[in-house]
Amino acid sequence: MKLSRKFVSDYVDIDVDIKKLAEDMTSIGNEYDNCGKLIPTTKLIIGEVIECIDHPNSDHLHICKVNIGNEVLQIICGAPNVRTGLKVIVAQDGTVLPGGTIKKGMIRGEESNGMLCAMSELGLEHKFLTEKDINGIHELPEDAPVGEDAIQYLNLDDEVIDFELTSNRGDLLSILGMAYEIGALYNKKVKDIDLSFTENQEDIHDSFEIDIQTENCPLFLAKKVKNVKIKESPDFIKNRLIASGIRPINNVVDISNYVMLETGQPLHYYDSNRLGNLLVVRMAYEDEKLVTLDSCERTLSSSDIVIANDHEAVGLAGVMGGLTTEIEEDTKEIIIESAIFHPTLIRKTSKKILRSEASNRFEKGLDPKRTYMAILRSCHLLEKYADAEIVGGMVEHNDLDMDDEVVPITVEKINQVLGITLDQETILDIFTRLGFAYQADKDQILVTVPTRRTDISITEDLIEEVGRIYGIDNIPGKQMILPLKPGYVNKDKRMIRNKLASLGLNETLSYALISEKEVKKYTLDEFEIVKVLDPMSEDRNTLRYSLIPSLMNIYEYNKARGNKDICIYEIGKGFSKLEGEYREENKLAILMTGNYSLGLHPKKVSFYTIKGVLEELLDYLGYQNRYSLKVEDIPLELHPGQSASIILNNVKIGMIGKVHPSVTKEDIYVLEINLEKLFTFRVKSMQYKEISKFPGIYKDVAFVIEKKIPASEIMAVIKKEGGKLLKNISIFDVYEGDKIGADEKSIAFSLMFEDASRTLNEEEVMAIFNRIIKAVETKLKARVRDH
Repeated sequence: MKLSRKFVSDYVDIDVDIKKLAEDMTSIGNEYDNCGKLIPTTKLIIGEVIECIDHPNSDHLHICKVNIGNEVLQIICGAPNVRTGLKVIVAQDGTVLPGGTIKKGMIRGEESNGMLCAMSELGLEHKFLTEKDINGIHELPEDAPVGEDAIQYLNLDDEVIDFELTSNRGDLLSILGMAYEIGALYNKKVKDIDLSFTENQEDIHDSFEIDIQTENCPLFLAKKVKNVKIKESPDFIKNRLIASGIRPINNVVDISNYVMLETGQPLHYYDSNRLGNLLVVRMAYEDEKLVTLDSCERTLSSSDIVIANDHEAVGLAGVMGGLTTEIEEDTKEIIIESAIFHPTLIRKTSKKILRSEASNRFEKGLDPKRTYMAILRSCHLLEKYADAEIVGGMVEHNDLDMDDEVVPITVEKINQVLGITLDQETILDIFTRLGFAYQADKDQILVTVPTRRTDISITEDLIEEVGRIYGIDNIPGKQMILPLKPGYVNKDKRMIRNKLASLGLNETLSYALISEKEVKKYTLDEFEIVKVLDPMSEDRNTLRYSLIPSLMNIYEYNKARGNKDICIYEIGKGFSKLEGEYREENKLAILMTGNYSLGLHPKKVSFYTIKGVLEELLDYLGYQNRYSLKVEDIPLELHPGQSASIILNNVKIGMIGKVHPSVTKEDIYVLEINLEKLFTFRVKSMQYKEISKFPGIYKDVAFVIEKKIPASEIMAVIKKEGGKLLKNISIFDVYEGDKIGADEKSIAFSLMFEDASRTLNEEEVMAIFNRIIKAVETKLKARVRDH
């Protein structure tokens, strides 16, 4: 919202500079982006060209003698419209313009002591310029007084604050709303707006009617004016529109925009002869077409509200009017619309089709009393500046409650929430400054909140008003006297982070939003995806289920920047919908590729590297000897020969493996664990045992077995037969080659036997060892490899 100082000064007196006003408004919760002069220049004066001759050394430059009142300056100018007798804007030596500082100098051998200015050189946007201003310097009227300040003469000596307003303060999208805010800030009275006009003896009901066919238009007002004269707007209207960022067009269109800025209520003007005698408000038909004022054909849906006559849509309610009923140079009769539409539907329509100044106000909610005020103010200005004749009466549809909100509150409650001690008199003074009526007794205050403040409905809203107008900086800091309670810390996640950090992995944080086409990758689970209703882009339109696509994106980002040794993990949420219920599950995902270094000697990442990380983590968390890997339920994105499901207590909790070559030619290994499932399995408190004082005995054996039999089955048999003395089993070699059958593989195991109470002898270890070999040969049809 751009606030013009001149505009708002019509309704409230301001006796501070623009910077002070901006800072004071920020102190009560209204932040601003920038502030300053509308035309950020100095030393611009009115001059008259008293002589203009061609430059002897140029085919387009002119040497001009310019009278600026107290002296005559020689200025070189290249504008095609410069000529003798022209009144111009002169930038003297030292004048500061948006493009730089003007300095005297030599141009093609001739002295130049300034510049004759075009409006574009003063900092005005291109949309505010006339065709003459675009093609040359600005031409002032013949009666422009030479030597006077040019910016003051043009009434462009305004100052502007560009506010960044919060979404709940729709009332501040108007000059009157800003006036009430400034009035509360400085304890100033807001002046009344002039709504006076004269109606003729006709009655609009005799020639015009409305038909409201949807409950999404609770308030609709229409008035008619005749004999309108389309012409240029008065300078004050044009300049205030420019200061507010709106391009002037003609007096009628400008008045509708002026009233919108003034009251916050958007209006729309229809050419009465093109509209007809009936105006209908209805929902659009599916795929209905409408050509809007910008000459674009819009395809509508049944969620859009339209304004129509008896045979077609003529406007998109709350967003933009239709081309068929626009105000043109020959327009004489106008139907004025002032209405309130369903804000949510207006927002959806505007985001889908077009954002406009009007839709920005409609979607935040409007004050119904301002709806009446705006249409009356419009009649006043049309009568005064467009010579309009106001037809008597007003067509009206109103299903709204027009009463002000009454909110009870107590002094005790205000002080309790704000943590200060204010007396009732101070609080009542704040309500008065805000323009809120009240009834007060010793215990309770009944505050009547005007309908213009749509953001206030409960006690807490009033407390906020008291706090911000009193001044947050005036509330003293106090030492807390309430007992503090420790916050919740997820120790399980912290343990995971500590362990993975110790293993040399780096934590990442990525967007939970990914592309819809990636959501069902790296999983075989059945679920419904969760899409975002209003995504920032198509690449981030869906909440992820697996974290692996996010890690793959991080890998691609690093690879593109030359970093190929990547060992990362993320703890985050996966989202899904199952049987109508939305779910969020904590998950852990790890990605490893390139070289892995956990010491002085980096090694290339393999399946066994990431498997080792998994085992270290699960053992650290207390799940030792309770998990296994099974080659089943492998997603299509993982290599079927180097991937497995992670099983804990016979429940699948995740997966591990190499990314399939069809996805990437790089050797990338990933794993993902559903932490919700993992932590459902309880672990006992960690128990520590003294390291045995007695030496262990190691035995190695290699079994030749069918390829389809996993190593885990062999290890299960070994564990069962080894008993209590078998303390550890590890695989140190896997062989497939010419020395064994084509459908066979050789797996070599190292077994460690130990007893914490004594030294084992060779005979008893060999007895167990031979029993293990016989069991594996018998149960799994394996044989001991002897070469």
